[in-house]
Amino acid sequence: MFEQGSGDENRGASMASIADVAVAAGVSRQTVSNVFNAPHRVRKETRVRVEAAIEALGYQPNRAAQALRAQASRVIGIRIESIQADSLTTVHDRFLHALAEAVQAIDHHLLVFAADDPDDEIGTYSRLHRTGAVDAFVLYGIDEGDARPAQMLRLGAPFATFGRTGHDVDHLWVDVDDESGGAAVAQHLVARGHRRIGYIGFPEGSSVGERRVTGLRGVLDKHGLLGESAGLDLRGQDEVANGARLAAVLLDRPDPPTAVVAASDTLAVGVAQAARTRGLVIGRDLALVGFDDTPTAGVFDLSSVRQPIEAVARCIVRALLPGLPAGRSQVPACAEQSTPQPPHGRLLAPTLVVRASSAATTQGRASSTATTQGRASSAATTQGIKG
Repeated sequence: MFEQGSGDENRGASMASIADVAVAAGVSRQTVSNVFNAPHRVRKETRVRVEAAIEALGYQPNRAAQALRAQASRVIGIRIESIQADSLTTVHDRFLHALAEAVQAIDHHLLVFAADDPDDEIGTYSRLHRTGAVDAFVLYGIDEGDARPAQMLRLGAPFATFGRTGHDVDHLWVDVDDESGGAAVAQHLVARGHRRIGYIGFPEGSSVGERRVTGLRGVLDKHGLLGESAGLDLRGQDEVANGARLAAVLLDRPDPPTAVVAASDTLAVGVAQAARTRGLVIGRDLALVGFDDTPTAGVFDLSSVRQPIEAVARCIVRALLPGLPAGRSQVPACAEQSTPQPPHGRLLAPTLVVRASSAATTQGRASSTATTQGRASSAATTQGIKG
């Protein structure tokens, strides 16, 4: 039987009550309530003692009651991306999982929904915001010229974005420094002796793709290699089949590249397929590097640029915190390798994960090829003697 008019916030959610927590921590019920709803009003040592009692007793507040009092839902909304055929990229899935954990750490929940297009997405945001069902929103996949941030500003709903438009739109955003990722790949390949480096990227207009190739070209230019890599830049949709088709064009040239950089692991798998059909061994005859470091990269021993997705999620939630109802804030530090961007942005550094697909030097590859050819010649000679 539930108590009537007791003010307890937990009935039906946990066997422990707010009164039990107060007794265990040696504080008032109001102090326990403040730890959940206004932690800034509670001294640190008191808050730590109350949180220890909450953990020990397994106390859980009644969210519906909290929402009514705070006039907040403690929910953050995000649109889920549609599944793209022939694509191996799982960045969105990783981000959703990381965001859910970061949101949970501040005593909120993540609401995901589908939308047919950007207009439908904004319409859903508007309805959720108007009804008070969601406290704030996270927009994914923001690109150059994206209209959604400006629309959200007009809507007046709190939000932050993964990605940036490149325009002076005053909103909270967190992004990965794709240009530095491209530069790291180029430096890695140049250091291993490559001079003709091909690039298979996203269609023109993709700011992510353009930033990656800009970083690549910057290093090539620094080493005087832009001329040798001229004409080795091809673009297509992020699909395995396109990676194979474009790689075939590069590999069938009279002077093909010794290394190929793909704008995604999906495209890189296509490159590997095209190389295999031509009898080339990745890592020996052709160096290959992708982006996003998906599980596929690990399976294929593919070098790839890893995006700090978990840190992106934490940074986004931290950016939203000032506009959210007070609650337990246990979000870890945003990120060590990040650069604040005025007025409200933050760039996070990616990491190049080097695997067998690009680890060898061109000298080592040449030696391996010569050894293989020598073995073939020796075998042919032996067969001639036996004949």
